Amino acid sequence: MEHYNHQHRHSGIGYHTPSDVHTGRAAAVQAARQAVLDAAYREHPARLHRPPRAPQVPDIAWINKPKETNPDN
Repeated sequence: MEHYNHQHRHSGIGYHTPSDVHTGRAAAVQAARQAVLDAAYREHPARLHRPPRAPQVPDIAWINKPKETNPDN
């Protein structure tokens, strides 16, 4: 579990670790990634075609999304 929670970056949560998301560190990590992407774009704008954006952490992420229930039934 150590690797999964603290080292493995998950695509469903913007390539952050679960630990980064749960401890509130994800915003700082994303800002640092964006700074690197911005610098790369400044150095090579023709190579990158448009400014790259660091992946965002989604508002909601599921491992097993619960089934929708219809309140009218």
